[in-house]
Amino acid sequence: MATVINLKEIKLIIKNVDVLTAMEEGFIQYSNGNTVVPPVGELLFEKPKGDVHIKYGYVKNDDYYVIKIASGFYDNSKLGIPSSQGLMLLFDQKTGVPKAVLLDEGYLTDIRTAAAGALSAKYFAPKKITAIGIIGTGIQARLQLQYLQQHNPCKKVWVWGRNKSNIKSFIKDLEADFDIQMAESPSELAKHCNLIVTTTPSELALLKADDIQKGTHITAIGSDTKDKQELESKLLKKADIVIADSIPQSKSRGEVYRAVKDNELSEQTVIELGNAIQDSKLQRLNDDQITIVDLTGVAVQDIMITKAVYTNYIKK
Repeated sequence: MATVINLKEIKLIIKNVDVLTAMEEGFIQYSNGNTVVPPVGELLFEKPKGDVHIKYGYVKNDDYYVIKIASGFYDNSKLGIPSSQGLMLLFDQKTGVPKAVLLDEGYLTDIRTAAAGALSAKYFAPKKITAIGIIGTGIQARLQLQYLQQHNPCKKVWVWGRNKSNIKSFIKDLEADFDIQMAESPSELAKHCNLIVTTTPSELALLKADDIQKGTHITAIGSDTKDKQELESKLLKKADIVIADSIPQSKSRGEVYRAVKDNELSEQTVIELGNAIQDSKLQRLNDDQITIVDLTGVAVQDIMITKAVYTNYIKK
């Protein structure tokens, strides 16, 4: 019978997992062709607004394969429950026997996404960070800021969100550790920050090409369907380096997809994250470059974090 690991146990286990290293290894395996990752399964809902992603795959010659179901229903806050939900299923790669069900309620998706954001900044953020800009006020916005401190520590923060009360809650929750200013617009935020993370489900571009100062790095998290967009397509044209976590996925979703569709970007110029991690010539070369990493979320991230949690669980 498959082991069931609940959220409380997962949160205890994850404290002993080096998630950034696991993500780094996963992206390298993915870009080196050592994984099998089929296209994302997707369900989109209108009433209420929401989306469900089914991501699955395996690392070749490994012990397990993983199926992840994760959703975002954006009216959940009205019900007093998180917008992110989901679970992870882990199977024996040699026999197909179910080994574990991780009832993570979307938590592991949030953690692996935050770790990927921190990994992106590790390789592409400028050396001297004036301030971190966070667009969005939800759990991912909080996690991104916290995970960035591992390799790109900076306590000066600007935040923007559509809901003023949510901004105030964000500031209240994090002001003990950070000096946080509220921006009146994404444009104002960009004037003060050279490391920006976007974490919203917006379908209209929030950051424009003219907003961004020289030397800025942007990690775009929110655009994980064909309809979502946080960055103006001209902004990707303006960037010196554009990175996608998955080139195949960028053909159907994310900021790269929108920019290519708008004829502002050639997909041939986009670099895959796992390749950039392995080759310093593909990384930021100076502090004047504008860099963008487009994270649509890749199944290999779910594989790596699920495996890490399970292997730590069975060690107990």
